[in-house]
Amino acid sequence: MPKFVIQRTVAGAGLLGPAELQSLGCKACGAMTSMGPEIHWIETYAVADKLYCVFYAPDEATLRLRLPKTGSPVDDISEVLTTIDPATTGREPEPHSGTPT
Repeated sequence: MPKFVIQRTVAGAGLLGPAELQSLGCKACGAMTSMGPEIHWIETYAVADKLYCVFYAPDEATLRLRLPKTGSPVDDISEVLTTIDPATTGREPEPHSGTPT
């Protein structure tokens, strides 16, 4: 099934605390019911004033039709055509010093 990234503008998204993130997540899970069983929310990245939500869906048209039912703004929808990660390089990632945040 195709994967999509949905960009949403949400002021202060990157500064949301655990309780606010949990509330957003619960709202998203509730909204998924109205979107139908063929749309699957994978995860969301919060940065500065944006949310980047990753979904599996049959096609972009289905997402465009059903996302407004969630009540959240949608700035852009992009289909993921390929991914790049350490596994795609054929090499092991370089050792990292420090702790991820």
